Amino acid sequence: MSYPILYSFKRCPYAMRARMALQLAEIKCEIREIRLSNKPEHMLEVSPKGTVPILILEDKVIDESYDIVNWIIEESNIFNDNLGSEQIDLTESLIKRFDDEFKYHLDRYKYATRYENTDLEFHRAKCLKVLIDLETIVSKGKWMFGEKLNKLDISILPFIRQFRIANPEWFDSLEEISRIKNILKNYLDSEEFKKVMFKYDEWQLGAKPVYFPPT
Repeated sequence: MSYPILYSFKRCPYAMRARMALQLAEIKCEIREIRLSNKPEHMLEVSPKGTVPILILEDKVIDESYDIVNWIIEESNIFNDNLGSEQIDLTESLIKRFDDEFKYHLDRYKYATRYENTDLEFHRAKCLKVLIDLETIVSKGKWMFGEKLNKLDISILPFIRQFRIANPEWFDSLEEISRIKNILKNYLDSEEFKKVMFKYDEWQLGAKPVYFPPT
């Protein structure tokens, strides 16, 4: 039996998003962990833009994390019974805001030295504004929309995690996003996250296949 192939990089939030969806849907795949400084030729052949994640199926290649998550949802029906139409629409708009606005400012905050004339404090404030807006929307439950993990959680929490990593002490001191902090903690403490962050050796051509989720 052949399995889908997933090119992934452990710390990439987009790849983290895809792995979590695969984990929740219990879809087994061959995982190929890469280094961004040493991208395999085959990976670049199937997706010349050279970013992860890439999911290779029998009939197509999906090389955008958002599209991978949507394919998994369609295949497995995870999340489909969790939300109403308003929450579904809100989920899509929030994911877009994080992928566009939040990620733009996150890069310039967390990796300020990579950009010329970058005001770190300005970009941090912009990220925080997005989180404060989110704080007014999310539930008081375990996850964004209650007690069930959903598409919004797995799509945006990897980016909030990165924002915290840039300055954990400062982030943890923020009282204005207490719900977001609790949800992030639930995510980081979960067994699903631990499996998603399992450490794989870098993939080498000809190596024996290894599989995700880990057993």
